[in-house]
Amino acid sequence: MQSLQATPRYGFASLWFSYRISETVHTMWAAEYAKLYRDDGLLGGHVIMLGVDPLSISAAIEALHAYPGGLQVGGGIKSENSLSYIEEGASHVIVTSYVFNNGQMDLERLKELSRVVGKQRLVLDLSCRKREGEYVIVTDRWQKFSDVHLDQKLLDFLAQYADEFLVHGVDVEGKKLGIDEELVALLGKYSPTPVTYAGGVTIMDDLENIKVAGMGRVDVTVGSALNIFGGNLSYKDVVAWHSQQDHLAKAS
Repeated sequence: MQSLQATPRYGFASLWFSYRISETVHTMWAAEYAKLYRDDGLLGGHVIMLGVDPLSISAAIEALHAYPGGLQVGGGIKSENSLSYIEEGASHVIVTSYVFNNGQMDLERLKELSRVVGKQRLVLDLSCRKREGEYVIVTDRWQKFSDVHLDQKLLDFLAQYADEFLVHGVDVEGKKLGIDEELVALLGKYSPTPVTYAGGVTIMDDLENIKVAGMGRVDVTVGSALNIFGGNLSYKDVVAWHSQQDHLAKAS
């Protein structure tokens, strides 16, 4: 689940879940995860709809109802439907392909979305892969390279329209080979607004590595590596680490 605050926090752990609803998955599951995060006091979890079918939308809404104000929702978000998810209980909406469309950044769509839903409720997903030595934003489930490079200039510009950034290091995502420290360092150095990194977290040391590489300014999501999603990383251990970082931040 993601835990992003109004100002950069120090080494926060955040846990997220995404799901595709099919005939083998009951919609109650999403709401049960939401209740778990709610009971553990974890804010900002990601509800990612991998389809726009009625069952996926219904599952997302059930999760939002189970934890009002505690979850962020993404997948198929656009200006026309963004506000409806806020009204259903999402704290933020997460957007990628709608803004980075056909390889380009659609500034008019970005401005309209920020106006409709409010900058304070918009998270831009800037997930990227490396190409020719530079990080490039990818869209459409990370299959398509855009023409937009992730750098200081872009981060400064987009911070005018969004409350937070979410960045998956796609080159290491799901490979259990560790994090993309170079990307984390870039985000820690240049992001002017709260930013969360995802990708490659496999062991507890990866959380500390993000804290160091990001200079304490980059939050982290943990997903498929968690034992509650079939991985080997203890959910309870990550929550305990998260709580420890929270206490350290408040004491500093």
